[in-house]
Amino acid sequence: MRISGLASGMDTDKIISDLMKAQRIPLDKITQKKQYTQWQLDDYRSINRKLNDFSNNIFDTILKQSTFLAKKVDVSSPDAVSIKSVNATTDFSGTIEIKQLASQASIQSNGTIGDGPGLDTKKTMNDLHYTGTGEITINAIAEDGTPESTTIKFDPSTDSLETVLKKINSESGVTAFYDSFTGKISMTAKNSGNGKIEINGDSGNFFKFDQVNGTEGKNAIFTFNGLETQRTSNTFQINGFEISLKQENTGPISFSSAPDTDKVVDAVKKFVDEYNKLIEELNTKVREPKYRDFQPLSDEQKKDMKEKDIELWEEKAKSGTLKNEPILTSMLQKMRSALGSAVEGTAGTIRLSDLGIKTTSDYSANGKLEIDEKKLREAINADPNKVYEAFAKSGTTASDTGVVSKMRAVITESRTKLTEKAGASGSVNTTYTIGRLLKGYDDQISKFEVRLKQIETRYYKQFSAMETAIQRANSQSAQLMNAFGGGQ
Repeated sequence: MRISGLASGMDTDKIISDLMKAQRIPLDKITQKKQYTQWQLDDYRSINRKLNDFSNNIFDTILKQSTFLAKKVDVSSPDAVSIKSVNATTDFSGTIEIKQLASQASIQSNGTIGDGPGLDTKKTMNDLHYTGTGEITINAIAEDGTPESTTIKFDPSTDSLETVLKKINSESGVTAFYDSFTGKISMTAKNSGNGKIEINGDSGNFFKFDQVNGTEGKNAIFTFNGLETQRTSNTFQINGFEISLKQENTGPISFSSAPDTDKVVDAVKKFVDEYNKLIEELNTKVREPKYRDFQPLSDEQKKDMKEKDIELWEEKAKSGTLKNEPILTSMLQKMRSALGSAVEGTAGTIRLSDLGIKTTSDYSANGKLEIDEKKLREAINADPNKVYEAFAKSGTTASDTGVVSKMRAVITESRTKLTEKAGASGSVNTTYTIGRLLKGYDDQISKFEVRLKQIETRYYKQFSAMETAIQRANSQSAQLMNAFGGGQ
């Protein structure tokens, strides 16, 4: 505890506090630099996250061939058959006539099992009077329509009917269940197609299976553009189109496909909107004014200010953290150059302007794109693959690479540089440029605070010495006064 000013009558605490304010000025400047650098770091990382989101979005849409090759299919009888494009690269049309739908094989017990209807399926197989060796072989139909044999093994002394059925369902090509009302087991093949379910082994006797109670599976039989053919499933693919048969004996059903122009246009519009939004934010940031008279506020300064005043001050203090940032300005220029470049596609040279997409003539828009939708639709209807190549063709040279593929490469390169400069969430300070700068500020602040503590201690020692000297002088003065008074 420090007690001062008793002899001199001076407020030494206040005097030392004022002296320390002057001593803290260099520290406040370092703290301001650190705060401003932290704001820069936050802005760098925010931009980096937005670039990452934009890059991922264009990869999931505009860079996927399926986006441009989307097709709509018209079917004369959609209740009987549905057709959709999965990865078709060309249109197709014709007729389909369904003679027979594919079906699954099944088999049921020819009598009740165990104790009859309503037996406890949690009882062990031995308790249900099973006397076999704990093995059952099931022959069914594989996914490709070929025969498939699976042998299920179980322990009759510990496995219950419930666990045996679970093993059959998980390990074999059938789905089995016990019907408590009839007391029978039913099995249905997981896959459709020609074939039947056969049960071998002594367990088959317990389950009371025989082929009389079985139904054979069937292939789907249909005529496609004059060719009668078969499939093991009612859903299959031809030329990149998924066909699902629903009804049989319906007569010829016509179908035709065409580019899904609306879907492609929507994808292009979304890309243009996201791109315009991104470059507006980037241009705003690199052109943001910097107010040098508005430095970050210290805690001491904030004490004397209203909350609204602090907010307005810091709004200006934070402005311009990325003004003329070289990584971002270079990236903006390269992105714009990429979008204006030509692409050597399979159908010849093409630019986005040929598709009705070009940079706006408004100079203040800083390179935003605009769309002539009519021209874009005409290009999609004429050759959707050509439109895809203009945007996303994967090439070995700049001339045969799609414009958005080039732009994404520019973004990836820039993000690498931004990460080297500003790190990422969780990065250790010593691994990136700004982090090392912040660590340097922290080291300076720690050393300066130690020095200030030493200076403050020295001030108190000096004022304490002064107080002691004054006390001694006052004491000597009193003694002299007493001596003179005593002599009278």
